[in-house]
Amino acid sequence: MGRRTLRWLLALGLLGSLSAHAASPVWAVRGAHNTVYLAGSIHMLPAEDAALPPGFERSYADSARLVMELDLGKFDPMEAMVWMMDHGALPAGTSLRSVLGEQRYGRVSAAATGLGLPMAALDSLAPWVVGIEITDLAYEHEGYDPEQGVEEQLVRRAGKDGKPTAGLETMAEELSGLTELSSADQIRMLDQTVDDLKDIKSEMREVTSAWRHGDAARLGALLSSEYNAFPTLYKPLVTDRNRRWLPQVEELLKANENSLVVVGALHLVGQGGLLELLRKKGYTITQLE
Repeated sequence: MGRRTLRWLLALGLLGSLSAHAASPVWAVRGAHNTVYLAGSIHMLPAEDAALPPGFERSYADSARLVMELDLGKFDPMEAMVWMMDHGALPAGTSLRSVLGEQRYGRVSAAATGLGLPMAALDSLAPWVVGIEITDLAYEHEGYDPEQGVEEQLVRRAGKDGKPTAGLETMAEELSGLTELSSADQIRMLDQTVDDLKDIKSEMREVTSAWRHGDAARLGALLSSEYNAFPTLYKPLVTDRNRRWLPQVEELLKANENSLVVVGALHLVGQGGLLELLRKKGYTITQLE
């Protein structure tokens, strides 16, 4: 299968470019009286390499509001924790060991323990949650800090500037594609996560470099084939959400003020991406230098 799961998780917070020569992962979409900037994000960056690519400064400064997948300006960690406990837990009387079987459970346990994550904290969680927990911790072990991620940087700045923030969806809408995965697909996702851990450092370095340089060919080679190999994951998490977001982006394009919209790569590029959907509706789109 290759390194599909890591690439998929990375791509939810990465932006590929349609031009290998582009300097910034930011596009300007022209409305009748305004501009909506569409930009992509890496959700974790190392503190020593957290500066955003060119285009973010211009688009942020030129926008009256910051719009993200989730409105991090109003994000309540306690509310999110309660939601995860309600929707990410296995049914009562069911354990992760019983869902995975002894051999697979042993592999997951070894991976989690190697990251300092006790299995006691995971035994009551659904496989999709365990996969995300392991992946997030693995990234952090390599020096990638969620506090340095693109959205976190921008939302802190918006708070200081008094710039309003908004979200395209709720947490429930964002994660419903995972909660509705079949047990077999959840286990498949977890298997790939564990298989891919050995490559995480080189994977992050490669993808981050491609993102910084807007290298579409490189990102496409890293990402595109991976999603086609897992359509039951791709459709609810990417294309279905794009269709739900499109009317909201179009509403922003009817306003008089500019907006900066920050989403991940899979939501912007390729077939069914927001850029393609907007072009089909006749909007003019240019990429920032």
